[in-house]
Amino acid sequence: MPNSQDAGKAVMVGIVTHYFGHVGVAAMKLVKPVKVGDAVRFVGATTDFDDVVQSIQIEHESVREAGPGDEIGIKVKDKVREGDRVYVM
Repeated sequence: MPNSQDAGKAVMVGIVTHYFGHVGVAAMKLVKPVKVGDAVRFVGATTDFDDVVQSIQIEHESVREAGPGDEIGIKVKDKVREGDRVYVM
């Protein structure tokens, strides 16, 4: 968990648009680039956890990185909710 000094370094990269609970995948719309290996944080009304991007898919095709405007799916370790914000740490 980042401390208050790290909080200013987080950059919002996207918004969760859907959560596929049966496979543990978050769908999100990006506003900034994200790539495999990035440390991310999911934040919402009842969501607050860190994760590492293990894989990214666009239209069921694996990619190493994605950019603004892309709609992607990534595997997550915990439940996320529509509207949660995603930050790169």
